[in-house]
Amino acid sequence: MSRLHRSRIADFQEVLGEPTVALAKLRDLCFSGIPFDGGLRCLCWKILLNYLPLEKALWSSLLKKQRDLYSQFLKEMIIQPGIAKANLGVSREDVTLEDHPLNPNPDSRWNTYFKDNEVLLQIDKDVRRLYPDMAFFQRPTDYPCLLILDPQNEFETLRKRVEQTTLKSQTVARNRSGVTNVSSPLKTTPNSLSEYEVLPNGCEAHWEVVERILFIYAKLNPGIAYVQGMNEIVGPLYYTFATDPNSEWKEHAEADTFFCFTNLMAEIRDNFIKSLDDSQCGITYKMEKVYSTLKEKDVELYLKLQEQNIKPQFFAFRWLTLLLSQEFLLPDVIRIWDSLFADDKRFDFLLLVCCAMLTLIRDQLLEGDFTLNMRLLQDYPISDVHLILKKAKELQDSK
Repeated sequence: MSRLHRSRIADFQEVLGEPTVALAKLRDLCFSGIPFDGGLRCLCWKILLNYLPLEKALWSSLLKKQRDLYSQFLKEMIIQPGIAKANLGVSREDVTLEDHPLNPNPDSRWNTYFKDNEVLLQIDKDVRRLYPDMAFFQRPTDYPCLLILDPQNEFETLRKRVEQTTLKSQTVARNRSGVTNVSSPLKTTPNSLSEYEVLPNGCEAHWEVVERILFIYAKLNPGIAYVQGMNEIVGPLYYTFATDPNSEWKEHAEADTFFCFTNLMAEIRDNFIKSLDDSQCGITYKMEKVYSTLKEKDVELYLKLQEQNIKPQFFAFRWLTLLLSQEFLLPDVIRIWDSLFADDKRFDFLLLVCCAMLTLIRDQLLEGDFTLNMRLLQDYPISDVHLILKKAKELQDSK
């Protein structure tokens, strides 16, 4: 370990060691990248995403309260409905004139169950393909959810629901928008044979934990529920918390990820709501802001893209909506998120990162035709995220 690295760790430990964390100092440190050592990144992200308060004395009681609350969500939204479904049909009294499988009443428990299954199938399909180039999400977690995996349980788990549901995939394909290319062309779509397989009873893979987090989120947020792409937001959060070197934190990665994901989604959820696209908080406005910022910083490049009719929707939709999680390898995404989460106007900085990505390939873009430039933008050629973040910071300081 270099002297500089040791010095940076000491700086973090000093700020985090105070009874009240100095947020401005912490942001400043995190912006330049957070060391993984000692669980520093996991702890800093929890503070930056407003999960942990600045007063350290409150951490223990808040964590216990939130983790107990998450256990309650599991009981209410997975275990109790699973018990009810397992018991349905045991006697004819379960199917009444008021409530039966064909009952169109929105309040019918059957209707709710079938709607939940549609959401669950879409989540299942997406999480089985999460970061297919990494083995991590296929591996068993060291801390399987005992509430769910208790061998004495006879209720219908999410795993059993997916296995038993025979809805056709067409009924659950709920893409985010008319732009079909939400996934990176770099990532090939696995066929069913290469998708993540279910582990034996008593074990659960990391992707199954992510599935549960997204299902609970969808149940608690029916206005947005689950939209394709949310799996790409929760993935880096869960990976970071589930690889925490501190086993006490790592054990609660699922609950902590859920609440940090919920807080992050509160800030970016408008990107996933199609009816808000053209509002000032919607994704269309943000994509246009990328171009207006580019016009300020590099008018020649801006005019070239305009001349070729390359609209920001063709590439910036995915960049902004998924916080660049599809454009780079996971460790690089995590490094970018250090800076995004640390900036007090974090998603203004994301716009500058997008502009930096454009200006760093300006020579190729100025020389290229429409087809070549589209290929560059949809399969971004620079992998050095430190270079991109440095350029984004220069753009920020030049305002």
